[in-house]
Amino acid sequence: MIFLFLTTAILLTSCAQPNETEETIANVPNLEDSDQKIAYAIGVSTAKSITMSLEALEGTDITVNIETLTTGFVDGANDKAKLDDDAIEVIMNDLRARMTIAMQEKRRIGMESQNELAESNKSVGAVYLTQNKANPDVTTLDSGLQYQVLTAGNGKSPGLTDRVKVHYQGTLIDGSQFDSSYDRGEPAVFGVNQVISGWTEALQLMKEGAKWQLTIPAELAYGPTARPTIPGNSVLLFDVELLEVVE
Repeated sequence: MIFLFLTTAILLTSCAQPNETEETIANVPNLEDSDQKIAYAIGVSTAKSITMSLEALEGTDITVNIETLTTGFVDGANDKAKLDDDAIEVIMNDLRARMTIAMQEKRRIGMESQNELAESNKSVGAVYLTQNKANPDVTTLDSGLQYQVLTAGNGKSPGLTDRVKVHYQGTLIDGSQFDSSYDRGEPAVFGVNQVISGWTEALQLMKEGAKWQLTIPAELAYGPTARPTIPGNSVLLFDVELLEVVE
């Protein structure tokens, strides 16, 4: 399916480059006409999707000559193809095979890069945790979880099966923010046992009204598994406010 889509994409992209001729000017749609508006809108939305799909060719050895592609389209539309159906099928099968190999290679390179970053994060994270542990204001638990009490709180502590309402901000040790309930403008509500183990442990020690700064080792977070905004083996930093234990 992607091959047909990409081919159409290249054709439409080429067709979208107008020549300054009287014929081109004459074919400019009348956008006061409702049917013309519909046709034009379909064209624009399709073009935007097509532009995104063309990224699939990046990093491959596949190049397409626009003029040849356009000639093939016109010949096909006029039933004057210079290749018969069997020949075209062989060529398209070869294209699919090349695309499959190219995509596999891109995935392999991506995985290697992620693995290298995860190994680097393991070393960098260990150093960070050791340095943070030396801070007299930081408590380190047997699990490896580290926390600093910013506000003690005086309410009740949640149990493992309770639900809580919290405000929080999450960053990597380089300061990159990956999540924030503050930015969304509303606190999060979830079960104590429905989050990463570092959170689950910390929440049961906190009291309503407390604000803690958590330093969570990778093994108490997502481990070597990369997330869209969190590389593998990342130590995670959270500012957490326990607003309420939800009844």
